Amino acid sequence: MLIAEDEDLLRASLHELVDSDPRLVTTGEARDGQEAVDAAERLLPDVVLMDIRMPVMDGLTATRIICERQPTAKVVVLTTFDLDEYVYEALRAGASGFLLKNALPEDILRAILTLHDGNAMLAPEVTRRLIADYSQGRSRPRPGPSPFDVLTERERDVVAAIVQGMSNEEIAAALFLSRATVKTYMSRLFLKLGVRDRTQLVILAYESGYVDGLG
Repeated sequence: MLIAEDEDLLRASLHELVDSDPRLVTTGEARDGQEAVDAAERLLPDVVLMDIRMPVMDGLTATRIICERQPTAKVVVLTTFDLDEYVYEALRAGASGFLLKNALPEDILRAILTLHDGNAMLAPEVTRRLIADYSQGRSRPRPGPSPFDVLTERERDVVAAIVQGMSNEEIAAALFLSRATVKTYMSRLFLKLGVRDRTQLVILAYESGYVDGLG
């Protein structure tokens, strides 16, 4: 894991927190966005904790570059506010979710492990509210084919569950599927819709107006 944070004390605290869990290890640190990009290219971390407001290069630009160069990397945005336009832009740039800097240590660890396992979107109730609030302020999509038109009925059921913030286990139980089958559906959906993960799928669902038909 790579920790990108310009505040020395917070960066050290996050490093100590991550290393306190035997399932995680900090492979590097960065004090600004450029250092984060360089370290990510050199160390190939599975997960990057990324602050947004940093010197030299901001976290938004760094997130976009890392996600473009390393599609398998999961970037988690660190922020002070849960409703911040910059956070939304980071999600659009490829970040998989975000964490509040004042979150409880156990919540931060649980979120990192959840993201690493690809099991569920980070803080679904907060992330969905952020996406919904921001998307509602944007112009509605123009009439025309929706990227979701290509989905089967079962795939649409899975999309609806993802938008609700369900985990793989919850989706499996709700749709009477095995966990392996749910993972297969996930991979198929990401490929069909051209998104990298659950968060990107939810953003696409809001921006295309698809969620309007789910209520």
